[in-house]
Amino acid sequence: MAVLIKDIMTPDPVTVRVDSPVREAAGLLRKYHIGGLPVMDGDRVAGIVTETDIISLLDVGDLSSDLWLPSPLEVIEVPIREFINWEKTKRALTDISDMEVRRVMSSPVVTIDEESDIVDAASLMLRERIARLPVLRDGKLVGIVTRADIVRGIGAPAGEEEEA
Repeated sequence: MAVLIKDIMTPDPVTVRVDSPVREAAGLLRKYHIGGLPVMDGDRVAGIVTETDIISLLDVGDLSSDLWLPSPLEVIEVPIREFINWEKTKRALTDISDMEVRRVMSSPVVTIDEESDIVDAASLMLRERIARLPVLRDGKLVGIVTRADIVRGIGAPAGEEEEA
């Protein structure tokens, strides 16, 4: 017997709106200890925003360019340079947190129907290199399924058969 997505998904997932600030999305990820959120435009799934999407906004550039050994005279300059860098970082973080989620989400979003088999979900996740799929019923969001849900689902049928 096949295990269906509707049997292993998390129903009614936490979502964020396309016009929400990134700060709100980051807060929801932290609050619910999750790695990604479906992004809604009305009742339509417009995209998905993940921890990786948000972290990638902190473009650190080429780190090796900061690796230098100061001369004795430059030692005085280091605290000033670090203060200036911190001020730039604070400004960048403020700009990022006010940015709308639509600017950082992945779109178009890869979704799966609730009647699909977990094998289809696993295959789709591996092919697309993603960790979660919004689950749809008649085009409407009804849940989310993650790699961990699939692993649990694979183990569930064997356990149920042993108890019978």
